[in-house]
Amino acid sequence: MQPLIDNARTFGQRPEEFARLAEGQSPQVLFITCSDSRVVPALITGARPGELFELRTAGNIVPPYASEHPTSEAATIEYAVEVLGVRDIVVCGHSHCGAVGALVRGDDLDAVPAVRDWLHHATPRPMGAAEDPAVTEGVQSHVLAQVLRLRSYPFIDKKLAEEQLTLHAWYYEVHTGAVRVHRTESDAFEGL
Repeated sequence: MQPLIDNARTFGQRPEEFARLAEGQSPQVLFITCSDSRVVPALITGARPGELFELRTAGNIVPPYASEHPTSEAATIEYAVEVLGVRDIVVCGHSHCGAVGALVRGDDLDAVPAVRDWLHHATPRPMGAAEDPAVTEGVQSHVLAQVLRLRSYPFIDKKLAEEQLTLHAWYYEVHTGAVRVHRTESDAFEGL
């Protein structure tokens, strides 16, 4: 913890670098990814403060849209699209994902009921080789399911129909740093 504290102490000693951020934000991308500490969107993309609007959830899950029972995640997505006017949404899954691995393997999650109940939103259940520690196939199919889930949000469906929004499915390999994007033409994840 001490190195983090030390950095935080010196971080605010460069106010000239951050003054413009007080004027507001206008990110062009909503980046939805896992809460995993090994996945750092700004590091992966090279984004500077104000360039990415981030939503991090266990397993990069996009919950079902239900306006009568809004979730924090749905509110974040709605704000990014309707207020900030992002033009792109990236759903980025990653190798070695504990959440997706638990789903693929069918792990007993009764000891962590909040995690178990949250992962219930990951329908359909990702399929893949349970013996693959990277859970590549499971994560990739899960990312595509989350992109499909986004399409069920009415305001996203509208923006897609108006060609004002583009959805992207990414897969990040934590063990190599490689990023792959889903290409509809080949229906495969390929290098950027």
